Amino acid sequence: MNLDSPLRSLVIILHEIYGVNDHIQCISEVMINEGFDVLTPNLLNRDSFSYHEEDAAYHYFMNEVGFNKSIDEVNRIVQENREKYEQIFIIGFSIGATMAWISSEYEVDGVIGYYGSRIRNHVEIEPRCPNLLFFARNEKSFDVSDLEMKLKTKKNTVIEIIEAEHGFMNPFHTTHKPKEYRDCIEVSIDFLKRIEKG
Repeated sequence: MNLDSPLRSLVIILHEIYGVNDHIQCISEVMINEGFDVLTPNLLNRDSFSYHEEDAAYHYFMNEVGFNKSIDEVNRIVQENREKYEQIFIIGFSIGATMAWISSEYEVDGVIGYYGSRIRNHVEIEPRCPNLLFFARNEKSFDVSDLEMKLKTKKNTVIEIIEAEHGFMNPFHTTHKPKEYRDCIEVSIDFLKRIEKG
């Protein structure tokens, strides 16, 4: 075995406004069990917020961190690892999904985004790699059908609308839907494995 040859695949998991919490650790374990190397960058650079601190978490992210700084950090992580791995994938949740979507214009091999509501502010993005985007049918802040129509025309992009509310992938949140969670994980793993196989 050539020790200089690149490792197979890295998954970078991007957190919600709450930070690297129990949910992100849970998803990380799922990906590790599927044979991927995993990184979970703490883009907040602080301890995670609890779920009842939603307003504080949102304001902290928007005022102290922001999308531009976070995306620069994600891009730096991708570049640092590019030569070590044959494939680099990004999986994001909520704000992390929006960052993943924006990062699809960069040097990554596949993107999965779960309920990235702020993607609606970045519909000009033209993904250079396969994208799999899951949206909850019931979103309070925007019209999911309208965003779906805008994204369906994009190349490299598959949209899945789930009969659920924002946060349905989080086993520790009140909106969690176990069956939908399992189905989405299965579809996501299949998506990544198909890219791996070329």
